[in-house]
Amino acid sequence: MTFRLSQYICMHSGNTQIESVKQVRRKEIIRAGTTVEQMVRAIADMIVTGVMSPGDKLDETSLAVRFDVSRTPVREALRQLCAMGLVGREPNRSAVVTNVSERYLHSMFEAMAELEAICARLSAQRMAIDERHALEAAHRASMQLVRRGAEEDYAAHNTDFHTRLYRGAHNDHVYDLVTQTRARLAPFRRAQFRLPGRLAKSYEEHDVIVTAIMRADAIGAGQAAYSHVSIVSDASTVFASVKDEG
Repeated sequence: MTFRLSQYICMHSGNTQIESVKQVRRKEIIRAGTTVEQMVRAIADMIVTGVMSPGDKLDETSLAVRFDVSRTPVREALRQLCAMGLVGREPNRSAVVTNVSERYLHSMFEAMAELEAICARLSAQRMAIDERHALEAAHRASMQLVRRGAEEDYAAHNTDFHTRLYRGAHNDHVYDLVTQTRARLAPFRRAQFRLPGRLAKSYEEHDVIVTAIMRADAIGAGQAAYSHVSIVSDASTVFASVKDEG
């Protein structure tokens, strides 16, 4: 059974909003730009939001024309999408959109929660005073984005917020692990902000993390970060294209 964000919004907000979401995503992929990063983001967002469905073919030539690029960057974009688990590819065949199972997403978020907890705990112990104040200031400023309902801007802030936690841990090995894992979950973490009320909830969850770090409460920061990612995981299961049976 398929169950994507488009169906979730339809259930809660009516058919008009879901069609609007799909139209916006179609426009974004056309004007997304020419860089590999932009192509990856645009295609991934269309897959996660249901504009592209499992089994849909991703033809290199068609994508090159759509993005006004050569086939070389298209191949790299598809390679990255394959690494994320959003696209599958076999020799001498077109790439296709894959089924993302709820079990797969859960396992990825489970690992992410543990890694984020480590980062938050170490940040509470190791962040310099100026790093703590910069984290707090950026967090407070993001309330304006919540009030405006600025989903895309808040998603960018969210990436910055978590990157500050990763760097604040001052452990290069942990940083590499957490950023690699986050890259695979990025489309799902961005999409969560289209769910009703998610911006405000995310801000509240960040607030608990920041408060603990400002108090140098390593245990509290780790627990708050783990809880935060677990909540994101629960929200993101609506984006899984296949619900696991049994």
